[in-house]
Amino acid sequence: MTAAFPLPQLAETPRDAREKCGVVAVWGEPHPARAVYFGLFALQHRGQESAGIAVTDGVRIERHTGMGLVPQVFDSNTLARLDAAAHAREARHRGRPGGAIGHNRYSTTGASRPENAQPFLASIRGGPLAIAHNGNIVNARELRTSLEDKGHAFYTSSDTEVILHLVASLSRGRQNDPLAEALRMLRGAFSLVFLSHDRVEVARDPWGWRPLSIGITAAGNPVAASETVALDVLGARHLRDVEPGEIVTFRDGPAGGPPLIETRRFADPAPRLAQCVFEHVYFAHPASRIFGQTVQAVREKLGEQLAREAPAAADAVLPMPDSGRSAATGFARASGLPYREGIIPNRYVGRTFIQPSGDERATAARLKLNIVTDLVRGQRIVIVDDSVVRGTTTRGRMEQLRAAGAREIHLRIACPPIRHPCFFGVDFPDSAQLLAHGRDLEQIRQTLKVDSISYLSLDGLLAIAAGAGAAVEEREKFCSACYSGEYRIPIPAQLSKDVLAKC
Repeated sequence: MTAAFPLPQLAETPRDAREKCGVVAVWGEPHPARAVYFGLFALQHRGQESAGIAVTDGVRIERHTGMGLVPQVFDSNTLARLDAAAHAREARHRGRPGGAIGHNRYSTTGASRPENAQPFLASIRGGPLAIAHNGNIVNARELRTSLEDKGHAFYTSSDTEVILHLVASLSRGRQNDPLAEALRMLRGAFSLVFLSHDRVEVARDPWGWRPLSIGITAAGNPVAASETVALDVLGARHLRDVEPGEIVTFRDGPAGGPPLIETRRFADPAPRLAQCVFEHVYFAHPASRIFGQTVQAVREKLGEQLAREAPAAADAVLPMPDSGRSAATGFARASGLPYREGIIPNRYVGRTFIQPSGDERATAARLKLNIVTDLVRGQRIVIVDDSVVRGTTTRGRMEQLRAAGAREIHLRIACPPIRHPCFFGVDFPDSAQLLAHGRDLEQIRQTLKVDSISYLSLDGLLAIAAGAGAAVEEREKFCSACYSGEYRIPIPAQLSKDVLAKC
């Protein structure tokens, strides 16, 4: 499964935490590839390594994937070719266009290679099937070994291909619902979109780790996406979230009518849900509504709670762009301190920036973020960020502020210390690489060279994420294992990002 055409590997500026993936699905749109393209553009923050779209012509599935950002992978000619498949289906099926699915990827399982770009495509009993996945399957190696013993050949190092082979294997048997049977065998996080010749199906794991929403356009066509911001871009009204343990199907409706939305369960919701609280802290788009709350509102409230828990005697509050802006707004409001944009990002320094040589790295760091010296010199400043993972980038920023003349630097982080790796779709490194692992607050302060540092408490984070007045039970619906080390399900020994590459 190779990309339609390869793009050169682009240099990437380092980040402490990586996005997971984003998925989009549409049915009944007259130009489904273009619709998915715009949806993926809205979800670009969830993955910048590769992108792909698959479209059905009613018999076959056309697919295009590539390495890089959405506009690097697709141009108008490519989208026109993909939409031609939808027009072919429209001609075959009495004027009814088909559907499409799409994917943005950052590798949480499997290397960053063209063959790992999704959607994946395979032939199963009943026709072709394409799949795109946001999440991480912790029993993927066990399942893959079993499938290989049955003669299945794998071409990627992604856990998503395991799901595809599992569905294909079960479709040859006597199961009435091979998709549901396959999903019942998975352990871990998965928000999935599937495309066949006559339908789109979307599903969410019983623990509800990753967000997945469905909406409907003004024309009555159903849409699904990882975040509601993609629904907004497509002009779709948000209907609801896909429930944990649910499969939702989009397919043709009666002649002359809009498409149908059907639902069935493959599993009951888990006794304790595991909604990823880090979606609210960092990953999700501020305009999205996930797990029942708008992300921007949650992040501002996190900043307010942080100000109550960890006030600082200072002259101004500065956000660490761009991730700390929302929390800094709330911190400034609750503390009464003035909010200042004293750290300015260079919007032209991104993935295409040349890799600097050793003696150019300091210059490259200063080029990415510029300090407004007049707002910093001689001042006691509070720097608010959403999180700190490895700490290397943060330490560099603190050194820049000190060099610009800051008299005191008080670092405030709008989540608890990240001490444990994530196995459910977030590329946190091994514990040994985490700044807070094995260090107390004073050791972290010394490492980052700031005058004081405070993190938001876990109780404070969960209370805000659950919503005002929420019962304790609502707080327990969130996974906070990266802070607490308490995982909802058992983790296989020696589980790692590249575990399937070793099979």
